[in-house]
Amino acid sequence: MAISRKLQQQMAEGGWIRKMFEEGIALKKKFGESNVFDLSLGNPVMEPPEEFHQELSRWVNNPRAGMHRYMPNAGYPEVRAAVAEHLSSMTGIPFTQNEIVMTCGAAGGINVALKTIVEAGDEVIILAPYFVEYIYYIDNAQALPRIIPTDNQFAPDLKILEENVTSKTRAVLVNSPNNPTGAVYSHNTLKGIGEVLSRKEVEYGREIFLISDEVYRRLVYDGVECPYVFQYHPRTIVTTSYSKDLALPGERIGYIAVNPLYEGRDELINGLVFCNRVLGFVNAPALMLTPSLSVILTPIQAEVSADLAASASGDRRISRIRRRSRFFAAPSLRSGLRLRMTKRGGDMSFNILTVSISLKSV
Repeated sequence: MAISRKLQQQMAEGGWIRKMFEEGIALKKKFGESNVFDLSLGNPVMEPPEEFHQELSRWVNNPRAGMHRYMPNAGYPEVRAAVAEHLSSMTGIPFTQNEIVMTCGAAGGINVALKTIVEAGDEVIILAPYFVEYIYYIDNAQALPRIIPTDNQFAPDLKILEENVTSKTRAVLVNSPNNPTGAVYSHNTLKGIGEVLSRKEVEYGREIFLISDEVYRRLVYDGVECPYVFQYHPRTIVTTSYSKDLALPGERIGYIAVNPLYEGRDELINGLVFCNRVLGFVNAPALMLTPSLSVILTPIQAEVSADLAASASGDRRISRIRRRSRFFAAPSLRSGLRLRMTKRGGDMSFNILTVSISLKSV
């Protein structure tokens, strides 16, 4: 047996997203790119902004000495300083480069954060429905997931949260805007989470961290506000990336931001930097650091819409759905399916060419 029994089980449980993605690739080859709308991965269908291409070309065509060598494990100081300045302007909290660690995407950042703060057997709370890989990130750190339900708007139920924070809880991992539901947590919700964690810290005499995965932060529309979490809990770690907003998931570039209001931040940062190295990431990709940052600091809020392709029977009914729509995806491993979408005013159904998936608007 080439792989462990534990890994065999994990692959059987968690491989369905990739199976859907690979099935989508096969269907695109068979029926054409424009006839298949792949809803499996958060894989942007648009190209990166032209500004990114221009900045990347500038760096490639005018290389500076040593740009491809090792760098500090936390990333180039000037890049971290620019991220800190941006966060300071957005939050009103005085960040410095010393609270920033550049990472290999948000996934790398979450793994680094969990490795840094948890002991074997600690619990990490996640809210269902959740990005399925969280389970494996938590297991990577030898911790245990405690999964709790959300309310009928897919927001945290604070009473249930409080009941599930125990003496073993080391962190609560949240994701807003949420994958897969699209829910955006309000000021009151985040304030309530912070209050619950503060009470439980006193009760159990241990620090409890709030880890916020904010990879979709910039994909909000129509005046929807996505609050920053730092003000609600001092022991906050934010992870994010440029995979979605700049359409760069293949480049693996993101960062961790530690709350400057946390008194233990220096020790925490030192741990994050060490784990960034020993987990094998070493540092974020050198070539991506400056080009991606120079673009992200310029507000980009493109209106992105998507076409749902129709069936093989020749029916070409198309529905244009803006990215701000909130969906809960329930996969079923079939192809050539029926999509049911519940909206105010009734149901709409389409036959589509993709891996089987049902969507319910919330």
